[in-house]
Amino acid sequence: MNNIGTLYGIGVGPGDPELITVKAFRLLQEAPVIAYPKKRMGSKSYAHQIAELYVKQPEKEMLGLVFPMTKDEEILAREWSNTVAQVWERLRQGKDVVFVTEGDPLFYSTFIHMMRVMRETHPEVPIKSVPGVSSFLGAASRLGLPLADGDEQIGIIPATDDREAMRQALLAHDCVVFLKVAKVLDMILELLEELGLTDQASVASKVTSAEEMVWEDVRALKGADLGYLTLMVVRKQ
Repeated sequence: MNNIGTLYGIGVGPGDPELITVKAFRLLQEAPVIAYPKKRMGSKSYAHQIAELYVKQPEKEMLGLVFPMTKDEEILAREWSNTVAQVWERLRQGKDVVFVTEGDPLFYSTFIHMMRVMRETHPEVPIKSVPGVSSFLGAASRLGLPLADGDEQIGIIPATDDREAMRQALLAHDCVVFLKVAKVLDMILELLEELGLTDQASVASKVTSAEEMVWEDVRALKGADLGYLTLMVVRKQ
């Protein structure tokens, strides 16, 4: 029986193809199978675009995996079982599989659940991860904004409609990054105004990519319909 292949989670950054580590590049060259999140329709994800850019070998397998966007537990269990089975089929043949993700593989990433389910169903599989540049780090660089200095505290917060929780996050930290802020943008803007923090906030969408958009005057965004990959940085002065 062949040795079991290793499953790698590789972070390829927030959008700029050059924000990839040397180790991630090497593994993309060496692994016989590159797995990536595949959209049912529409454009390719950043992770897919970047993987294709660095992988030129025609013999390499590009394995697109569909991840359901639903909260239905039955559908999720079925689809995840099918997805992990596809990866396991390659691993059991002794092939290493590199799973590419936007940002970092262990920070709000699809790879986290892939790793968890693989460990439950096939605990014998070696699993490793390679860190990547997360979107909030890309935003800090783009804005020229230190996220934390000295003893300052920073919060990386998934934006939700829990107004009081978002308010407490702003009060408790010197800097707050609200991830995926678009869906509750108007509420967050109201909180900023209430707390006198409007002038200390910036918003970035698809940061570091060719489609990047940045707003340093967030007042203009009231009522705006922004994309899913939008974050806000609030840095108290």
